[in-house]
Amino acid sequence: MQGQLLAGRYRLADAIGSGGMGRVWRAHDEVLHRAVAIKELTAAHFVSESDQERLLARTRAEARAAARINHSAVVTVHDVLDHDARPWIVMELVEGHSLADAVKDHGRIEPREAARIGLWVLRALRAAHSAGVLHRDVKPGNVLLGDDGRVLLTDFGIAQIEGDTTITRTGEVVGSVDYLAPERIRGHDPGSASDLWALGATLYTAVEGRSPFRRTSPLSTMQAVVEEEAARPAYAGPLAPVIAALLHKDPAVRPDATAAELMLAEAAEGRRPNAAQVYVPTQHARADSGTAPRTGPTTPYQATTPPYQPTATPYQATTPPPKRRRLRTLALVVVIAALVGGGTVVALQKWDEGRQTNHRTSPSPSPTPTPTPENSPSQSPDSTVPAGWVPVDDPIGFGLSLPKGWTRRNYQKSGTLQQVDYSPDGGKNFVRIAVDTAPDFDDPYAHMVDLDGQLGERLVDYTTLSLERDLYRDRPGARLEHTWTALAKDTDFPGPYRAVDQMYMAGSGVEYAIYLAAPADEWATAEPRLEPVLRSWREG
Repeated sequence: MQGQLLAGRYRLADAIGSGGMGRVWRAHDEVLHRAVAIKELTAAHFVSESDQERLLARTRAEARAAARINHSAVVTVHDVLDHDARPWIVMELVEGHSLADAVKDHGRIEPREAARIGLWVLRALRAAHSAGVLHRDVKPGNVLLGDDGRVLLTDFGIAQIEGDTTITRTGEVVGSVDYLAPERIRGHDPGSASDLWALGATLYTAVEGRSPFRRTSPLSTMQAVVEEEAARPAYAGPLAPVIAALLHKDPAVRPDATAAELMLAEAAEGRRPNAAQVYVPTQHARADSGTAPRTGPTTPYQATTPPYQPTATPYQATTPPPKRRRLRTLALVVVIAALVGGGTVVALQKWDEGRQTNHRTSPSPSPTPTPTPENSPSQSPDSTVPAGWVPVDDPIGFGLSLPKGWTRRNYQKSGTLQQVDYSPDGGKNFVRIAVDTAPDFDDPYAHMVDLDGQLGERLVDYTTLSLERDLYRDRPGARLEHTWTALAKDTDFPGPYRAVDQMYMAGSGVEYAIYLAAPADEWATAEPRLEPVLRSWREG
């Protein structure tokens, strides 16, 4: 067929892609002298005569659907022609590869790049929905990544055009089962929210390298979509809450396109979208089954075109970080101290040298915090923190705001390291601040990678939920979120715990760690405290 001339105008060159329904050719338009892509409906050769008409109608519907959408993120349809008793779709040729190919080649996609891709797919969907078109088959294989940095949504082959009669059999489920929204599997009429669900599943696949609901058979996959929550993504970074919001089981609760676009824009900039938490079911606020996340490839996919180059360096799961001085780092002391209820740094150093200590020691003397006068200007309402929070100026040399009633405890100092806790309940829930004027690492992210590896070896049931490089106060930083089980011999509050640690390097070279921990079953209440703490933070 190569070299064949269609409609006296389009000469086929070489096949550049194929799927269950058809084959895509690179071709040359000999009238306008431009390269084009032409989709051939090969499936029509292998079905019964009664099914042929349905497939032909579906292909014509694809052309009509795509032609109704005028957007740079949707592949342009130039022409539809009949040849060999079949319709052929002549489209804009975009040199590149699919998101599915990128995931296959690289294992996963860097979160900020995935968010950028998601933004363009969402914009394509908004344009389609505004034109009265539902895509109904959003998946990685239908997202095209152009070599020029463009992102395009392709293959409207099963799209539904508002006002058209259905071209599928009664009761037939169309689309890839991995990416079908639960309401579609239940047989309800799809809406724009169903396409947004598929976008969420597509983004999950992009950052994790696997479909969130794929099981051993189509039936068990559909059952998982309807009845199970997706496992918490290990590599999604700031994109995680957006994915969780889009994968909400109830289409009425999912964010609409406007809200999703704002959240994706924040994630593409490396910021965790707080607004996404409104949509996230409570199941996502607890630890998963306790299994540690997979070790990812060392070079996840990133865009390489200059206008679209992501600025964040992705997590290199197997790259050993450079060590400078102490084997046990600042953040390790921060976390382990939480387990022993404020035991001294001396006891921790002994533990670090390999000597066992099974008793608790008294906390080191603590400097007295400077109280904030009741009528001082700093007590005026602060729009960056919730009502009832008060400012705190700590003698270590930092300031922040905390809920009223939180008290200072467990001050410790060892060499260049100082740390202190604030808690409302004797240390069950707490915020810990650590300040190191001569940190072990020049890079907070390398520090966190080292910490994560050490904790994984030493803590019971330790699970890394996320580990990502970020920017905090426009300075290099890293954020680690994890779970473990605290033992009764180590703390007055044994049981499953969850924590998040934001570390960054100030311009002065001082390293700060801002750490929030709480029992896992109280995490839904505890986690919202972190962002107000970070917003109110003041360096000394």
